[in-house]
Amino acid sequence: MTSHTERPTTARAVADSLREQIRTGALPPGHPLPTSRELVEQYGVTMKTVSAGIDLLKLEGLVVGERGGRRRVRQDKPITWNLTRFEKGQRRDSRAMDDWSAAITAAGRTPAQQVVVSTVGASADVAGWLQIQEGDLVVTRTRMRLVDDRPFQLSTSSFPFSIAEGTLLEQEGDVAIPGGILRSIGHPQHHVRDEISIRMPTPEETEGLQLPVGTPVAQHVRIGYGEDMPVRVMVTIAPGDRHVLVYEMDVSE
Repeated sequence: MTSHTERPTTARAVADSLREQIRTGALPPGHPLPTSRELVEQYGVTMKTVSAGIDLLKLEGLVVGERGGRRRVRQDKPITWNLTRFEKGQRRDSRAMDDWSAAITAAGRTPAQQVVVSTVGASADVAGWLQIQEGDLVVTRTRMRLVDDRPFQLSTSSFPFSIAEGTLLEQEGDVAIPGGILRSIGHPQHHVRDEISIRMPTPEETEGLQLPVGTPVAQHVRIGYGEDMPVRVMVTIAPGDRHVLVYEMDVSE
């Protein structure tokens, strides 16, 4: 921590001083940073040094810039995504909303989903998850999930064409049905496998999810198995600043 008698003289030192103020709450979430001119006067450094120090905080994800506006301390209100309960047992689907939207609504937030449907050849990854041949046709439903009008997740579900052809899975828009679409068309999921990895986003994910610089994402892959084979794979990209992932399990014997 920089003392009052030792003013920062480098970009790193400026960043360290501001970071400490953010950590202690002296600069609370959503609060604008002092202007560059104010920081120049406060620390006795050049404008270039101040800009470089703030850029370090942007890379750490602590500070965000507004177009034509002030730089602010990042402010986020994450959701708790309980992956144990998600799509389990007595699903919360209705004809008005799916299980995910129902959970967001129950948490007092406002969900929305933008859905794009397409039929494509399976990529190598999707083919491996679904145990089909690369290039085999799959129906994909790509959802941009929003919470309180802000992008929160990008989720793409892929289904073997032999299962999805001629069903609600090919219908455009945000389709929901009690118990889930797969169950309604005779291909219920009996168990699932989750794979979670943490990585930096692609440029397309950064743009679509409106990610500040330096924000990692969790990639959650859920493979749903029917009686004999996988019936769906869902790949969800969840920004690290907007999610708390929760698993609950019984460890008693």
